[in-house]
Amino acid sequence: MDAVEEVKARLSIEDVISEYVQLKRAGRNFKGLSPFGNEKSPSFMVSPEKQIWHDFSSGKGGNMFSFVMEMEGLDFKGALELLARKAGVDLSQYRGGRGADTGKLKEKLSRANELAAKFYQVQFSKNKNAWEYVFNKRKFTKAVALEFRIGYSPNTGTALLEYLKKQGITEEEAQKAGLVTKRYSEARDMFRGRLMIPLMDTQGQVIGFTARLLEDNPEAPKYINTPQTLLYDKGRHVYGLHLAKEAIRQNQYAVVSEGNLDVIASYQAGIKQVVATAGTAMTESHLKTLARFTDDIRLAFDEDKAGQAATERVIPMASKLGLSLSIIPIPEGKDPDELIRKDPKLWESVINEQEYALDWLINRYRKTTDLNSAEGKRRFSDTILATIHRLNDPVEQDHYLSRLADMLSVSVDALRSKLKLNKNEVQRLKQNKSTRLSDADQTERIKLQDHLLGLMLYKPKLRSFAKPVTEEMLIGDNPRYLLNFIKSHPDSDNELSDSKADSLARALQQIAEYVKITKLQYETLYQDLDELELQYEAARLQTRLIEHYVKTKKAIIAEELRDADENRTKQLLGEVRALDLLRRQ
Repeated sequence: MDAVEEVKARLSIEDVISEYVQLKRAGRNFKGLSPFGNEKSPSFMVSPEKQIWHDFSSGKGGNMFSFVMEMEGLDFKGALELLARKAGVDLSQYRGGRGADTGKLKEKLSRANELAAKFYQVQFSKNKNAWEYVFNKRKFTKAVALEFRIGYSPNTGTALLEYLKKQGITEEEAQKAGLVTKRYSEARDMFRGRLMIPLMDTQGQVIGFTARLLEDNPEAPKYINTPQTLLYDKGRHVYGLHLAKEAIRQNQYAVVSEGNLDVIASYQAGIKQVVATAGTAMTESHLKTLARFTDDIRLAFDEDKAGQAATERVIPMASKLGLSLSIIPIPEGKDPDELIRKDPKLWESVINEQEYALDWLINRYRKTTDLNSAEGKRRFSDTILATIHRLNDPVEQDHYLSRLADMLSVSVDALRSKLKLNKNEVQRLKQNKSTRLSDADQTERIKLQDHLLGLMLYKPKLRSFAKPVTEEMLIGDNPRYLLNFIKSHPDSDNELSDSKADSLARALQQIAEYVKITKLQYETLYQDLDELELQYEAARLQTRLIEHYVKTKKAIIAEELRDADENRTKQLLGEVRALDLLRRQ
């Protein structure tokens, strides 16, 4: 029996679904109101005999796994893990090798984060400053503070670490959970003297924390987050979704704010379909997660340069995914939390005054550009056409080309000519596009390349992994310089002798600072691993780096294919075949 069959054997589909839908017996089946819409007559059916469900109002149906995927916004793996926990099934026994080890480590990290959340909550109950900030300044109720599990991290250095050790969590596990940091061989709590806001996955399990400074300190960042771990990925996590998903489904739209505290304030005001990302760094992964619940996304970012730039980045991503993206007009100098504290109805009213994103962008630039001058028309059309060019729907493109032509008093044909950049310009833009990755993609690429280069530099036996890696795959001149050095010095020694290390330092004097960074990463992550583990890690990093590069290049090629002639199409398809070959090597 595999894991799926064991979960099915231990759980009944009607018990799983009844946690989300009120079911009533209807002969051999069960019946209830559809969870995917607002209906008065029940059309949602569950068959215990067949172990399936079907919603006649939406046409959706499937087994218990597909139902949980729909309701929780999970992929199959996530649904299996959730149901396995309910059924008391240990999935690690069905995983082999490294997969089992990773599964067990995730469980330990999850337990460490849960213990940390409880520890911070206890500390919060004892700290006067934290209480005054939450209950007096922010005006949160005790019930809401408990709902979001707000806590406080004591400023004592190792209080959390000592507590976790008593609970059976090792220092290494606490570090891998992002709860402890290590500098110069000394382990200390990652968060000290801060208000703690747990970050939870869609099932409400703690995966990390946002920590807010309570006292003014110009030398310290106001907010810090858990670093990336096996559980937490800033580019994927949507804050508050575990509490907002039902409201999003019922209201059929989601509001995305910049701050976690905005989400909490909105929830307290009764407007629960509000979530947040890490500032304005919204990624395609965030949009895909929200798209599982609604195709209507409304951004409530600050109306400053950062907010405007973020909106411009999100528009083409939303278009690519077929989502309706709109902007909520926040009064200048305000944020959702301020509006709510003044009057919750103000926040509710601006949410319903949303403006379609591209219309918002046009109106913003029109206010700051002289459309009566040739230069103004050029700059305005440059900006707006760059966004129109990335829209996937040709009907939507035509609509905005016509609108832009009317605004500028020019012909649509002139704009079409400008939209179709000459061949050389397209090539230049495509080549440069790899340097304009999203923040999350760029961070991921840099981490992969730095970790791989560090491994190959300090473990010469691993330098053969550099063979398929090219300069084009890397971001930055220093990594490319180091890659070329490694390829030209394929040493076979497993360890660097002192004399070779000195020689290495002299040879890489030109990028000395970067080499120091790779050494720190190597010592922190890999120094204590055995040779076999290091080989596995080098292979994994190499594969991930190449896959990341291939994915990016294919996206660029797909965009260029839209306007390519027959000869260029053949050339581009040849490049795709070469990329597929590279990934299979």
